[in-house]
Amino acid sequence: MAKWGEGDPRWIVEERADATNVNNWHWTERDATNWSSDKLKSLLLGLSVENEEGMCEVTEVSKVEGEASINNRKGKLIFFYEWNLKATWTGESKAGVKYKGAIEVPNLSDENGTEDLDISVTLNKDEPDTPLINLMKAEGAEKIREVLGSYVGLLKTEFTQGMILPTANGVASPQPTSEPKAKQDKSQIISTSSTAPPINTGVKIPTCKVTLKDTFLTSPAELYRVFLKQEMVQAFTRCPATVEGERGGKFRLLEGNVFGEFVELVPDEKIVMKWRFNNWPCEHYATITLTFSDLHNETELKVECRGVPDSEEDQTKEGWKRYYFQAIKQTFGYGAHIF
Repeated sequence: MAKWGEGDPRWIVEERADATNVNNWHWTERDATNWSSDKLKSLLLGLSVENEEGMCEVTEVSKVEGEASINNRKGKLIFFYEWNLKATWTGESKAGVKYKGAIEVPNLSDENGTEDLDISVTLNKDEPDTPLINLMKAEGAEKIREVLGSYVGLLKTEFTQGMILPTANGVASPQPTSEPKAKQDKSQIISTSSTAPPINTGVKIPTCKVTLKDTFLTSPAELYRVFLKQEMVQAFTRCPATVEGERGGKFRLLEGNVFGEFVELVPDEKIVMKWRFNNWPCEHYATITLTFSDLHNETELKVECRGVPDSEEDQTKEGWKRYYFQAIKQTFGYGAHIF
């Protein structure tokens, strides 16, 4: 069972566990090598950059050597990958002269961040000098770095679709798939009172402000995307979700228990949303402001919740820590100290 807010018995999600691996106490592994090899080739092949000197394109991925896997151990997903990549790039100057060169990335692994990748770009020995080599070493290498970062993100989101993943308390829950809802819905919302929405009594309720702060080992841009991309929200909540990542867009997650609307979006810097839990008084929303600050090697996320019902202060605070902060770190590997 998983609850929103530790110790809050009102809303409980019951999920079916694998009978042969109760509570995921066994080490289970899924091989991602073949999927990764195909994904890396598709991401690199056709990558191109252009400037006033001409255009360069990756025309062949000649070596994808290594392995990748996902391990599920006691309620935690651990990603392992190690790759040695070689590719060929072809350049064409504005005058129509063609050139060939090589690309090598020997250290794409879970032990290195994308900023630590060694990306070697060279011009073939029999080729004459050309300014296009500088284009590939600068813009080309940076674009390669970006797509390899995309591979890591897809490994942690796209590849995990359909896996049996741990919930926050270690009980197995299936990742959402494209099957009809009747087949994929293996969880059931139970309320100790009633599943009907609360009645609007017209009475003004006392509210409070909740402020939380946390750091994540990723960039502000990447963390910003986690809250707005539906597939990423589904990955860290382990449930189907609806997320319209635009101003005025609606969201609904955690089996429909949390929903609201995006009010203001400042790319990579701030998200403001109307946010509520399903058992709050009818039509009552808190205003949640997420502020992303770049600390060079990590991102500080400040969460300010205004208008939280007094009676929900502790549950809201613990819910954000557990179902947002901890879940995002566990899913995407952004682990850092919680303030």
